[in-house]
Amino acid sequence: MNIGIFGGSFNPIHIGHAILTNFIVQNTDIDKVWLMVSRQNPLKSDFDKSYDMHRLRMTEMVAARMPDVITSGLEFTLPYPSYTINTLDTLADKFPDDNFKVIIGADNWAVFDKWKDYKRIIMEYGVMIYPRIGFDIVIPEEFSAKVTAIDAPIVEISSTFIRAQIADNKDLSFFLPDDVQRYITRHNLYK
Repeated sequence: MNIGIFGGSFNPIHIGHAILTNFIVQNTDIDKVWLMVSRQNPLKSDFDKSYDMHRLRMTEMVAARMPDVITSGLEFTLPYPSYTINTLDTLADKFPDDNFKVIIGADNWAVFDKWKDYKRIIMEYGVMIYPRIGFDIVIPEEFSAKVTAIDAPIVEISSTFIRAQIADNKDLSFFLPDDVQRYITRHNLYK
């Protein structure tokens, strides 16, 4: 089975994540998408680890509404900091009959050479890149067999924007899935 690993902080997960995930599972050769909630992106410094279980729960809410999409908290069990190569190696050991491919945005592809063991990620697992405004997707010839650019819808919403809007008491009805918005309100998150 071809499994796409869409990793992120999902702090919080929003409709942009949901739209992209839904597109990938229905319009590519990926059979299932696993939303991999990360403990902390080693390239980000402003990360609040106290939200781990809330982020996992909100991501599960979104995955539960889409066929062939699941949430994984595997990275919470791996050594800190989280590196994608460690996640992929762990998955390959646990599920040897499946093929894993990393799903990233063009913004991450632009700095992919800074990822730990990035060439091994590409050659042993593969990468699927979705478009982001302001970032061209250029795939070197040496990686063309293992890296795919997809023509997914571009939804430029960030979790940073969502958190700032919540802190300012703005209505985010069309930015967040309803159950996620209710969860955030009930747990008084991002205030």
